[in-house]
Formats: sequence, C-alpha cells, structure tokens
Amino acid sequence: MSNLTRNTILVILSFIWVLSIILLFLMQSHFPIFAFISIVSSALLTVALVDVFQTKHSLLRNYPLIGRLRWVFEHERTKIQQYFIEHDTNGTPYNREKRSDVYQKAKGESNSVPFGTQLDVYKKGYEFIQHSMYPKDIKDVVEPRIKIGSKFCRIPYSASVLNISAMSYGALSDAAVTALNKGAKLGNFFHNSGEGGISKYHLQGGDVCFQIGTGYFGAGKTVNGRRCFDEIQFKQKAVNPNIKLIEIKLSQGAKPGHGGILPAKKNTQEIADIRGVQVGTEVASPPYHTAFTNAVEMLDFIEKLRDLSGGKPVGIKMCVGNFDEVKELIYTMKELDRYPDFITIDGGEGGTGAAPLVFTNSIGTPLVDGMKFVNKLLVETGLKSDIRLIVSGKASTSFDIIKLLALGADCVNAARAFMLSLGCIQARECNNNTCPVGVATQNKSLVAGLDPTEKSVRVYNYHKAVVHEIREVLGAMGLTSTSQLKPEHIKVRDDNKIKTY
Repeated sequence: MSNLTRNTILVILSFIWVLSIILLFLMQSHFPIFAFISIVSSALLTVALVDVFQTKHSLLRNYPLIGRLRWVFEHERTKIQQYFIEHDTNGTPYNREKRSDVYQKAKGESNSVPFGTQLDVYKKGYEFIQHSMYPKDIKDVVEPRIKIGSKFCRIPYSASVLNISAMSYGALSDAAVTALNKGAKLGNFFHNSGEGGISKYHLQGGDVCFQIGTGYFGAGKTVNGRRCFDEIQFKQKAVNPNIKLIEIKLSQGAKPGHGGILPAKKNTQEIADIRGVQVGTEVASPPYHTAFTNAVEMLDFIEKLRDLSGGKPVGIKMCVGNFDEVKELIYTMKELDRYPDFITIDGGEGGTGAAPLVFTNSIGTPLVDGMKFVNKLLVETGLKSDIRLIVSGKASTSFDIIKLLALGADCVNAARAFMLSLGCIQARECNNNTCPVGVATQNKSLVAGLDPTEKSVRVYNYHKAVVHEIREVLGAMGLTSTSQLKPEHIKVRDDNKIKTY
C-alpha cells in the first residue's frame, strides 16, 4: 500500500509536470501563466523526489510531499485547537472564558455574559462564594493595600493586592517589559523583574521587585565556572529608588529544582550585557544557590541583602517541595528571631517558564496545598503577622484572588494574566522566539507589533478592573476589607455535599 501510494503520487506529479511543459510550448499566448504552473510543478516534483530518496523520515519516503502536511498541522495544532475545537470553559492553561475576561478588562469593555453560567455547578470540585443578605456599598469597601516590611525592615512597602509576577527581560521582549512597568506605574502596583536582572525597560517609573535567582544575573559574576553573588553589583542596582523590594528565588513552579534556561537565540548582546554572560549562548541558571547551603546561611544572606539595599523588604520565593525542609526553615526563623519580610509561594502547576515535561507536570506541590502548609506554619510559630505571604499561580479573576486571600495569602502575583492583558493569544511559542504578538520574543520584526504606550494602558486597565471587582465581590459578601476573608468563605462541592477549604 505504501509503495502504491508513493508511486501514485510520483506518477501524478510527473504527469502534471510533463503536461505543464507541453502546454508551455503550445500555449505561447498565455506564456506567463503556464510558465508559473511549470515552475510550481517542477518544484513539487523535486521535493517529492527528495522525500523518496532521503532516509531520515519513513513517512516522507512512503508519502512524498503529502507527508509534509503532518508537520504543517502539528505546527498549527494549538491554534486549530484553540480557535475551532475547544469550548469556552475547557481550554488550558487558560480557557477562552478567562482569556476573554482579561482581554475585556484590559480594553475597558464590558465583561458581562448572557444566559447564565456554562459551568456545571453540580460537578465535583465546583467552587463558589456565598453572598450576604446584607451587602455593603462599594464605597464602604476599602481598596486593599498590604504593608510589606518586618521589624528588621527600614523602608517598608505598601503593596497592591495584585502585582506582576516574575518575568525576565530576555524571556519577554523590551516592549513587553516596558509596557508592564509603565502599567505598574499608572496603577501603583509592583512589577517583579524576574531573575534576568534589571534592564532600562524595568525602570520606566513603576515599582520594581528585584529578583535574585541562582544565576545572580545583574548581581553576580562567574568564578571558576560557577555563578557567584557580587555585593558591589547588587548594591549599585538595589539602591535605585524604583526598586522597592528584593526577592531571592529558590525555585519556581514551572521547574522546581531545575533552574532557568534562556535559549541562545534569545540571548542578544544587550541581554548578555545585562546578565553578564556570553552573547548568543544558551544561558542556564543552576538549580542551587552558591551564596548559601542551609537555613541559617540563607537567613544570613537575607540580612546581607537587606543591609546592602538600604533596609528594603527582602523575601524568598519557592515552590513548596520537601515539607520537612520547609518546616525546618520556618522553625529556624522562629528560634533565631531572624526572618524575611515576605515569602512568595509558587504553584507546582507551572507558569511562564519553559521546562522539561516531567518538571512541569510531576514535580512541586500545587499552589493551594503549598500555601496552606506554609500559612499553617507561620500561624503556628506566631510569624504570620510579621512575614507577608504572597502567592503566584494562575490567578486572573477576582474570584481567583479572593480565594487565595481567604486561604491565607496577603497579596497575589500574576504573570500569564498580565501577558494576556498585553495581547498574548496563548500561542504557547514562548520558548521558540516566535511569539506572534511580540510579547515573548527577541525577534525585532515581531516585537515591532507591540506598542508599549498602548499596551501599558491595557495593563493598567486590567489591574484597575480586577481590584474594583474584588471590592464589588467583598461588598456582596457583606465585607469591607480583604482582612476579613476566611477559608470558610470559599465553598467547594464534594459529590453531593458542600464543604469549605
């Protein structure tokens, strides 16, 4: 059957080619048309012959030319799935309904939906909030702001309830980073730099959380093949008035225990200079820190960063892994009376970072379980009032944020939601340098399509709309502040019963 198919394809292409040559000579009055047909048929026959005689791909040998359609459909599979197959509520990582909600908020459009919910409210796992018979006027609901800064911090920071999670310049384009930072300035919320260092695009007037990763990019150097922290580089950047917080990244949800990777094709001269690495090479940050190896040394490092920055809040970010190690860390903080100003919890369900499949799917504690565990430890040790708990993981709607706040978070960071507000279409090409909307690419022709001034307003609009909606929902619950939220406010269906978290 394969030989018949191959031979049939070659016969048909050969016949078309011969016919086009004959017509080319017979139909001189229409020479340009038949010349074009002859050239195309020659090219197709040549490709088919190449496919037959190559030995790498069996499919192409058996189905010359036609077999190439497989790669076309494979390449476009995600877009076909998203635009023509998936329903409003079953797409992943973000379904169409949630993506549309972000787009509408970012554009300042109405996000109302007609004809009732499309969710199965009797399905196990359905979550909801119970409203009050005596709701509050939104005017009585205060805009949520959270003070970040323990007794060790000399320059505390007042944070919004929603902020931009860590995304590096390099992973994102210069236009995208510029738009995010300008949007943060307009909305008075902070923008996490990601572990790729501080670029000029991060310094557009918005508040910045300077993230220090295992590669110490922008705050380190390579010594004997190992990335090491550099106090002078760090201090030069950390004292900048736009830098409001410092975050030490231990791990992230997309690849806990793995370290980050910047593809060589994204590593331009400018990015290499910012990170202190060789241009055009794949940049891999190690899975471990060289500045500390245990809990006590980590606390020493936290104090060092706090002093070098002039007393700004310093925190740690992690995807919760070994429970015993996390418990030891929290209890060491209590025992020594030394601790960070905040802890950011990332979910094992992953985020914007590209990673091997096993790390994304099967390593790291999911966000809700991880944050509940850490929150419980902070309450047990009496550190809850001193250490702010920030969570980062797939939050985009007011319900997502209220749920996390009710379960113990003080504020929420979002990455993918803010990417959507920039115009991200969830093409899932972030690691290929081919992002079609110029968000996650260093291809200048693609980046040119993203206007930072226009998109910064959309970032601001999205944030403003979410915070306003949070206040509306709190009012519907009969509450006036996020501090009144409790786990029992969030209901979840378990078979035929309704339970709380």
